[in-house]
Amino acid sequence: MHRLFPHTPEDISKMLGDCGLTELSQLYVDVPQELKLKEPYKLPARMSEPEVRRFFDDLGRRNRQGMICFAGAGFYDHYTPAAALNLVGRSEFLTAYTPYQPEISQGTLQYIFEYQTMMSRLTGMEISNASMYDGATATAEAMMMAVASVRKRRRVLVSATINPAYRRVVDTYAHYHGIEVETIAEADGVTSREDLEAKLQEFSDVAAVIVPVPNYYGIVEDYTGLSELVHSNKALLVMTCVAADLAVLKTPGEWGADIACGDSQSLGIPLSYGGPYLGFICSTKALMRKMPGRVVGATHDSEGRRCFVLTLQAREQHIRREKATSNICSNQGLMTLYVSIYMSLMGAEGLREIAEHGHAAAEYLAKKMTEDGRASLRYPDKPFLNEFVLRTDYPVDTLIHAAMKSENILAGVKLNEHEILMAATEMQTREDIDRLAAVARKCN
Repeated sequence: MHRLFPHTPEDISKMLGDCGLTELSQLYVDVPQELKLKEPYKLPARMSEPEVRRFFDDLGRRNRQGMICFAGAGFYDHYTPAAALNLVGRSEFLTAYTPYQPEISQGTLQYIFEYQTMMSRLTGMEISNASMYDGATATAEAMMMAVASVRKRRRVLVSATINPAYRRVVDTYAHYHGIEVETIAEADGVTSREDLEAKLQEFSDVAAVIVPVPNYYGIVEDYTGLSELVHSNKALLVMTCVAADLAVLKTPGEWGADIACGDSQSLGIPLSYGGPYLGFICSTKALMRKMPGRVVGATHDSEGRRCFVLTLQAREQHIRREKATSNICSNQGLMTLYVSIYMSLMGAEGLREIAEHGHAAAEYLAKKMTEDGRASLRYPDKPFLNEFVLRTDYPVDTLIHAAMKSENILAGVKLNEHEILMAATEMQTREDIDRLAAVARKCN
């Protein structure tokens, strides 16, 4: 038995038996065969420390450095302030974890409180939790929160225009909690109000309606009258949002939403090969006791000094599992601090200015990519902030590969053979856009 493998064959056999299985491979029946490794890992032989350093330096050199990114689809290339990176790298923050004796962790509680305050202001909602893993899990947890808040209703309507990655996680959560998920049809790139009304009439057990701000295609949808429609059917309105965009768009609070959720990656968190990111959930006060995670409050101690406390901690690590609102097991504390620092540095005006720069860059990108007549906007009559769908007469793969090879540019996210989702932020210059457009003109 290898010293790093603590389970004996007898242990494994007993655990499998408790699961009603006989082989470990049965745990992976849902994984497609083409994704399974069918040969041993190609691990190198043992090495000295200098050899290990050279090995990983070589691997690092194979990565593309300084790539210009026009890809979005929920995750965006924003500027990362040096101060934020420096501060979150301090050892007292970098090694901190969930405080199990929370009141002795006043520094941690304070930045969580500040984060909650800023997120409530950004979303226009009354309260915020202390964060989730990412936008997908936050949206799924918001669904769970809504179902728990509306008695005897276990059906949720989800717009076809939300991020597909979010939808897959929502479906997974729903499947294992006995929740029925229905899709609200898409009509010309936006949520079909007609189909929503029909489904609300058809189903009497709808607990929540989930819609995006902006949607997956980058479109800023008009939700006028939506909250009244949803609430008249005794359901809750959930809006899943790109956090940074709320600096200039109408907020979920202004739309009359009950819950706002989504990803805070757009608030300066580096793309970092997919994470760590930061999910958020904000809501009305009426739903506070159904909110997953924790809520930090401010008060005064016996000597009159301002201090911070865990007002609500409805997690399974603090209370009995069966009483917990959620069993999500981390509050992403470091990323919460990162976003708090970022928003403090930028302020409301700075966030607005960044969004305006992104919009101007996206407008210029759309103009340059369509000026030769070989491409057009998929939804030309719909407003967008910094992201849009481009339809081309040449294969999208050609553009993506040519841009990456010749200009070190990630052109966008492929939707199908002739449609690509493109985004711009304050990070892409006119020169970058001109270079990408020049590559597109050569595509055939």
